[in-house]
This record gives sequence, structure tokens and C-alpha cells, in this order.
Amino acid sequence: MSTSEQHNPDTQGAHNWVEVQESADFKELRRRLRNFVFPMAGLFLAWYLLYVLLADYAHGFMSTKVFGNINVGLILGLLQFVSTFAITTLYVRHANKNLDPKAEKLRAEIEGGRA
Repeated sequence: MSTSEQHNPDTQGAHNWVEVQESADFKELRRRLRNFVFPMAGLFLAWYLLYVLLADYAHGFMSTKVFGNINVGLILGLLQFVSTFAITTLYVRHANKNLDPKAEKLRAEIEGGRA
């Protein structure tokens, strides 16, 4: 057996990856991922676009002083960072609860089928 065959999992117990992709478990995993990622990405992009549009077209609003030298634009800019960290936290929770267990189950079934 050549070196490339030794490291190629398909030669050690060929698994039909098309079958795995078409399985109900894989489709469910993909559905759960997409149901989180696409809406969250859309919301974040809309929030970012709103910030950019306000910065470009609503100078008066964005320069409104809230207290001291802190204005609305600065607060909204800092909230961009906060929202990024919040989305990351939400995704980690979602993955730990809804994606990882399903992925581990699928992985165990695939790897178990090769033994």
C-alpha cells in the first residue's frame, strides 16, 4: 500500500459521502446551522449598514452629545463591537446546544461504520 493510500480514509473502508450528505441527520445539522447563521448575518449586516448610513447622512444626529464629549456616533460605533461579541457568544451557545451533539452523533455513526 502506498503512503497516500495509508492516509486516505476512503481506501480503508470506503464510505459513501453522498449518502452521508443526503442522510436525515446531516440535513438536520445543516438546517440548524443555516437557521442560525443566515438570520444572524442578515441582522448584523443591516445593523452595520444602518450605522454607516447614519454616519454618512445623519451628521446632526450622530454628533448629538449624550454626555461630555461622548456623542451618539461614538456610542453606536462601540455598540458594533458589543454586538459582534454578543453574536459570537450566541453562536457558541447555539453550537454547543444544537450543533455539536448532532455532529458528534453523525461522526460516531460514520466512524463506527468503518471499524
